[in-house]
Amino acid sequence: MKLHPLSLPYRLLTRSMSLALTLFFVGTTLASAVESINIVITLALVAVGLLVAGLWEVVYYRRFDYVLTDNSLDIDSGVISRRRREIPLRRIQNVDISRNVVQRVLGIALVGFETAGGGETEASLRFVAYDEARRLQREIQRRKRGATERDEEEEIQPDVLYEIRSPELLLLSAISIEPRVFGLVFFIVPFLTGAAESFGGLSFLFGLAQLLVSALVLWVASAMVTFARYYDFTLLRVDDELRYERGLLQRYDGSIPLDKIQTLTLQENPLMRLTGYATLSVETAGYAPGQGPSGGSEAAIPLATRGRVLRLAHSIESFDDPTFTRPPKRTRRRYIVRYALVVAGLTALAFAVNWFTELFPFWYATLALLVLAPVAGQYQWKHRGYYAGEDHVQTRNGFWRRRIHVVPYYRVQTVIQRETIFQRRWRLGTVFVDTASSVGFGGQEAHAADIDVNDASEFRELVRRRLGGQIRERAARARMEKTESEQFSSE
Repeated sequence: MKLHPLSLPYRLLTRSMSLALTLFFVGTTLASAVESINIVITLALVAVGLLVAGLWEVVYYRRFDYVLTDNSLDIDSGVISRRRREIPLRRIQNVDISRNVVQRVLGIALVGFETAGGGETEASLRFVAYDEARRLQREIQRRKRGATERDEEEEIQPDVLYEIRSPELLLLSAISIEPRVFGLVFFIVPFLTGAAESFGGLSFLFGLAQLLVSALVLWVASAMVTFARYYDFTLLRVDDELRYERGLLQRYDGSIPLDKIQTLTLQENPLMRLTGYATLSVETAGYAPGQGPSGGSEAAIPLATRGRVLRLAHSIESFDDPTFTRPPKRTRRRYIVRYALVVAGLTALAFAVNWFTELFPFWYATLALLVLAPVAGQYQWKHRGYYAGEDHVQTRNGFWRRRIHVVPYYRVQTVIQRETIFQRRWRLGTVFVDTASSVGFGGQEAHAADIDVNDASEFRELVRRRLGGQIRERAARARMEKTESEQFSSE
């Protein structure tokens, strides 16, 4: 099958604009340095570039084909060299559909196929009709289940698990911080600093105003991004998978197979804990928060009351209510020292920035944060812990963004005990519970941090034993089901 005919002019227009701007910038730069290059040659360069890009897109469209078979998704593509890929359906973890405003007007969509292997085994269709995208999403899941079209006609009605309400969306927007908008500060601070110079002795007050305005801009920008991201969020359960839809300017439709879920993660920041709200996210082998085609966190529930979040989490995985074991009390002193060093580092950074730019004349004001180091150390210790239940291991970390990871033992890939040179001085260690999820980077995976080194060894051995026990139980159950199925077939 071919891509949608409108994908050709859409790709040509979007790619030509960026290419034309790049060539025009390069041409004008060369014109200022090389006498023989003028504006006419620059425009000719742009025209040739656009002609080559147009021919490239036409050939790309004509040579791109895909077909969905009973066992695989086959894609043939390539302008200069041909590329043929057969992606087994069993390896496709998620099928995600995204559409921006223009694509919704044109009736086309981008379809992303995420696999456990990642890299070369993943693919995308840019672009197909939206109905075709939904058909591919539905058919792939149906064929993976081995269901017939007749079964599909008797399709189970979707069960609406969650719909974000307007008050929840506004609250979520108000309390979320979006890291991608921090760059706005660099546009605002120089402007305010220039204005402060004309007020002489009142520059200190303008320094405070600078901080307040920067914080206000970050808050408003974060709220707008979060509102657009989770607008009209809906989570459905269809048979053995979760389906979600969300987005105002960019609309996403995704699916999450329940049998591929590796970890459940409950997240709360201080404001959420104060108001009794929480977030639930899930990670599968090929899919993790922040790594989908949307480029953002794919929460199962962006925001709801904690009780509601726990009910949905228990409906996905029936885990025990934990009684977390905290790290030993001596770790509090370690955390206090760590936060004090962070304050010292910030002060040194502010001094260095002021040295070169004179943007922070009161760079030493950051030392006032030292009084908060003992408080931060106490709360970091208080919000850490681990729990080994009968079927799941749970870990809790983070004060500003507290994360509780719930991992079934049979999903554990490796259990790693690590002791840094600083931890060895305190006889501490950290146990990492690694799964097939690709989220395990930057300390976001499940881990029991800074526990006594002897307790760490016992905890690691306990997780390893229960992992082995569950694997043996599941293997025995699979053999029994296979034997019963064969006996039933012979009868």
